[in-house]
Amino acid sequence: MERFAVKRGLEKSIGGNVGLAEIAAEYFENVNADYDGVFNGSFGILTNVTGHFGEDGKLAIDVEQMKGGELEVFLSSEGGTEKAMESRRRWSSFLDKVTGYNGKQRGDKAKEWAKKASKAKSAITAAKHFMEMSENITDHQRSQANAIIDEIESLLGANENTKAAGRAEKLNKIFN
Repeated sequence: MERFAVKRGLEKSIGGNVGLAEIAAEYFENVNADYDGVFNGSFGILTNVTGHFGEDGKLAIDVEQMKGGELEVFLSSEGGTEKAMESRRRWSSFLDKVTGYNGKQRGDKAKEWAKKASKAKSAITAAKHFMEMSENITDHQRSQANAIIDEIESLLGANENTKAAGRAEKLNKIFN
């Protein structure tokens, strides 16, 4: 499952998951939405596209593509290459429309997201190392640090990288 940042206010203007499914129908075939608004559809080499807006405001998408022999047969069929290229174009255009960001901007957002996770993980590693090496840490500081570490790990597990990075800053301040 991939997650994409969505421009502020866009999910609401689209109409949430119902609007998302309607837009998906413009780009994919056989689009269906379930009771929760999760849509699925397909087109060309994209054998299954499933998506919805998460509670965190991000777009959650799972995509299955043809691979191996199935893809070779598809590409060698009449018009297969063109339909494969059309599949990629539709996929990219769909993401542009429902995220409000173009491909480069989506890539930049993904890098930013990963950087925040890395920052949080580094803070945990540094704090644990510091607690092992230092003899001047009080039990209160150690307890505070361990509580924040647990919170950061929980946030990272829930893909809340921005909040995790913020908590990492608080963790770093405990020892300063």
